[in-house]
Amino acid sequence: MAARMLAARPFKLVSHLPSMHASTPLFARQISMDAKGFASRLVDAGLLRSQALIGGKWSDAYDGNTIKVHNPATGDVITTVPCMGQNETNDAISAASEAFSSWSKVTNVERSKCLRKWYDLLISHKEELGQLITLEQGKPLQEAMGEVTYGAGFIEFFAEEAKRVYGDIIPSPLADRRMLVLKQPVGVVGAITPWNFPLAMITRKVGPALACGCTVVIKPSELTPLTALAAAELALQAGIPPGVMNVVMGNASAIGDALLASPQVRKITFTGSTAVGKKLMAGAAGTVKKVSLELGGNAPCIVFDDADLDVAVKGTLGAKFRNTGQTCVCANRIMVQEGIYEKFVDAFTKAVQKLQVGHGFSEGVAQGPLINEAAVQKVESFVKDATSKGAKVVLGAKRHSLGMTFYEPTVLSDVKSDMIIARDEIFGPVASVLRFKTEDEALRMANDTNAGLAAYIFTNNVQRSWRVAEALEYGLVGVNEGLISTEVAPFGGVKQSGLGREGSKYGMDEYLEVKYVCLGNMSSK
Repeated sequence: MAARMLAARPFKLVSHLPSMHASTPLFARQISMDAKGFASRLVDAGLLRSQALIGGKWSDAYDGNTIKVHNPATGDVITTVPCMGQNETNDAISAASEAFSSWSKVTNVERSKCLRKWYDLLISHKEELGQLITLEQGKPLQEAMGEVTYGAGFIEFFAEEAKRVYGDIIPSPLADRRMLVLKQPVGVVGAITPWNFPLAMITRKVGPALACGCTVVIKPSELTPLTALAAAELALQAGIPPGVMNVVMGNASAIGDALLASPQVRKITFTGSTAVGKKLMAGAAGTVKKVSLELGGNAPCIVFDDADLDVAVKGTLGAKFRNTGQTCVCANRIMVQEGIYEKFVDAFTKAVQKLQVGHGFSEGVAQGPLINEAAVQKVESFVKDATSKGAKVVLGAKRHSLGMTFYEPTVLSDVKSDMIIARDEIFGPVASVLRFKTEDEALRMANDTNAGLAAYIFTNNVQRSWRVAEALEYGLVGVNEGLISTEVAPFGGVKQSGLGREGSKYGMDEYLEVKYVCLGNMSSK
């Protein structure tokens, strides 16, 4: 708790409101005021931090450089945070390495208690953390608070798993020997997390790492660093010692290079694009680090003729439009069997039309903005390619009248497998619907990708559900369900969607080394 008493630079709320003149639409002016009010309340709660955390101390960049954090719904600047690089990262690694010598020796029960206190604090501040996620990431407030519950669940789960790190005794083939297997923490962990789930992607990595006795250096996305800093503040309040959890942000390549080059960092865990994941995997080879990678997806959602139409529409809607389509497990290709194709497209389009678009703080909003202008331009290029090759616009396919990075919920029919929108991850609110004839054809289409993260099936045929689930080359399969992520089940992909698993009891293994101990001459008297 002493770390919390260290002097910290007072938070400075920055709000550039160029839209606050009379000609600006009332929506934009009102949202700017609302967002500023939420930010002020977060400051009062002590959860709007604007400095990095190194060795228990809140720190600016050594050269004073900063980066701006924007509200994607308005473009306003929320605040600035340090733009750090190699030097700050090396100090964070040193702090984590020093803390590891003591944290790894703390009993599993004591580590469990610390994690449980952290969970309790996350839940008690669920509303403020949800507001913070909406402020910097844009997702609707109810969805953001759902992320807090989901993310905190990993801390609760791994607080319990901390007490269940079991070894083995191996029956010895020799009478005078005893053979033991111990599980020990791997060491300092470099955790690199994305912007789409700014809390849950941290807790899913840090929870098991701390439970095992590892220490961490977290590098959150520069687009959404404030949630990470708020979580770190609550970790300190929970009694997690200084240096066990460090947060640096800024120059992504410099921070990543420092984590990869340091022999003190024994593991890299990363969630993000496949391209960056490959670079991290190659860079980790220099010091032979353990690597966990959760990379891009191209999720098929297969709707068979025998599916319950209402269940399929509801499940596909959740799988596609959650977080404005900005998740790695979003349904990227909605593949519908020809016998139900027209009915599904009609029913699905009617459901999509009901999605209310707006600022995440507005009542009833189901879809917020995309994270930035580059994300909108990517979606636009995918839609343009598809329509130029024969895809039909059933709904949307253009920027929303709200402006900024809002994009209309979109449905495209007659999509073909050779279109970019069916080959690459969309990461936006565009549902591309393809047609297939037979089960074998659906499986060929679904597996014809380098990605292998999530897949979805809708069918009322039990034999088919087993047969198809086993044949799909994916790490996660949802059958008659579009929302399948949970802390109690393993999360991860195959092929170029990554390595390792997060969540569940399997998530602990990613942060443990297995040590064999042989005791000889045990029969002597």
